[in-house]
Amino acid sequence: MGISVNDVEITDEAVERELPHHASASHPVKAAVEALVLREVLLQAARSKLAKGQDALRALEASETDVLIEDALIERLIDLEVTAPVPTDKECETYYCKNPDRFRNGDLVEASHILFQVTPSVPLDVLRVKAEEILQQALAHPEQFEELARTYSNCTSSEVGGSLGQLTRGQTVPEFERIIFSLEAGRIAPKLVESRFGLHIVRVERRVEGRILPFEMIREKLAQYLTEQVRARALKQYLKILVGQANIQGIELEGAQTPLVQ
Repeated sequence: MGISVNDVEITDEAVERELPHHASASHPVKAAVEALVLREVLLQAARSKLAKGQDALRALEASETDVLIEDALIERLIDLEVTAPVPTDKECETYYCKNPDRFRNGDLVEASHILFQVTPSVPLDVLRVKAEEILQQALAHPEQFEELARTYSNCTSSEVGGSLGQLTRGQTVPEFERIIFSLEAGRIAPKLVESRFGLHIVRVERRVEGRILPFEMIREKLAQYLTEQVRARALKQYLKILVGQANIQGIELEGAQTPLVQ
């Protein structure tokens, strides 16, 4: 494939092994290659930095496999280079007050859908045209929704008119969840909903509102969540710096032009 990091090749065999981990990505091969490139960038940085502390390297030699050694090196590097301050109670409370819907418990909806599944044999543009046609029919004649689901949906729920039953938060993919918990009861979403499974026509049958959990109940989990968010942003910035310093051939990654930080 002609992809390398500081003259270390990313082989086709490595991409094939990595590919199953990115099966749900919109571009699985690209995602696999990028993951391998970033891993190699981190691994090289870890070897360079930790080589100055031979005691750390010797401690890793007892690991069972090279992969475990590499994972441990990368984790050690990230621990050293990426810091995430623990948020204060005030910061947690501010986030809680600004995002009350994130802390609701007991929200429930009854929803139905018509799924147009993306497959290699049907071009997405053709599928979208058909899905849009059926959406307009459902909006004009909502009483036909169940029959349209039985006729056109690629989901097993088609057998029951598209019904998905009762759903709580966390049971569906985020892009689908956002829609079903924002629709009023009895409404059909006016636009197609895109998810990793395909294109959906969505209707909410019934809603049961939950309650907002008290701050004291979620304080610890919220602090952990905010810490992880800060750490993720710090890691992304650190990766951009490393990518900018590396000689990467065969693929362009965001941050490749990032100037060196003194």
